[in-house]
Amino acid sequence: MRVGVLALQGAFREHLLMLGSLGVDTLKVTRSEHLAGIDALILPGGESTAMVRIAAGTDLFATLRDRMAGGLPVFGTCAGLILLADRLSDDSLGGYDRLGGLDITVARNAYGRQKESFTAPLTVQGLDDPVAGTFIRAPQILDLGPDTEVLARHDDTPVLVRQGAVWGASFHPELGTDGRIHAEFLHHLGVAV
Repeated sequence: MRVGVLALQGAFREHLLMLGSLGVDTLKVTRSEHLAGIDALILPGGESTAMVRIAAGTDLFATLRDRMAGGLPVFGTCAGLILLADRLSDDSLGGYDRLGGLDITVARNAYGRQKESFTAPLTVQGLDDPVAGTFIRAPQILDLGPDTEVLARHDDTPVLVRQGAVWGASFHPELGTDGRIHAEFLHHLGVAV
């Protein structure tokens, strides 16, 4: 299995390193033709506005939407969650094209500014011990559709969700050395790591 990581901007290196530590073959995805060589994709945290602007005028997001409609598993973290949300609480991305795919509404930067970043223990469905969730200018999931499953909460608010093969996290599971969230995503795809 080869997992692509969207490498337009943000924490893509950290995801590549985490996947590498799990023994997973990876590929940086910057153009639509890279999508043909992957079995799953991670959308990293970073600046969602920068990501949509970089992708604008290319066929990357359109091709990715087609691949997702065909069943490509995708995991979006922080800014990646914003790209996957079917709805935003406002038009803070200026009408730029996003991906959708998760039946959720998200508020950007809802956990505060950079200086209000924090790490909190999260109980994740399927894991025995808590995971340290790092929230940096994180989006908040405001509501979710009936087919969206909550895998973890912080203060009773969903922070890790999945809908079929599409996963989303408000936090950054790639920061630190705990690869269990990435491993759970891969296990859900039938990959043993």
